[in-house]
Amino acid sequence: MQDEVFFYESPFGLISYAWNGTCCSRLWLSEPPEALAAADDPVRHWLDAYFTGEESPLPPLAVPRTPFQKKMRSGLLAISCGKTLSYGELAAQLGTAPRALGQALGANPLPLLVPCHRIVAAHGLGGFACGLTWKRRLLAFEAKNRKQ
Repeated sequence: MQDEVFFYESPFGLISYAWNGTCCSRLWLSEPPEALAAADDPVRHWLDAYFTGEESPLPPLAVPRTPFQKKMRSGLLAISCGKTLSYGELAAQLGTAPRALGQALGANPLPLLVPCHRIVAAHGLGGFACGLTWKRRLLAFEAKNRKQ
């Protein structure tokens, strides 16, 4: 099946995602020009739950392309909502260098679903491929609205 791109109106702005009827292969914290109307699929249901502070199982996601991406995804998914880890802490858990981890996080095709925004610098916010405004909003939202 071919991916179609749909949008979701979140409290923080438009989110777009590629869904092929089986899995989500990409998510953007913006609306790409080819975005279609909103859909009724597992990604939308997960986003609805997320933005109402509820827990929900992840929708089916595309398989990571490399063993390292698979390892990184597992590490990120183990971080509870409302919590953060530093690049160094996650790198140590995964047996890699913080700089290499940062580069891999910047290429995460599924931000929010695979929560790379929960990784912060040792003394500050660090980076985020989708912009620091999104990172600040997501971290503040999770800290305030998630059951610990």
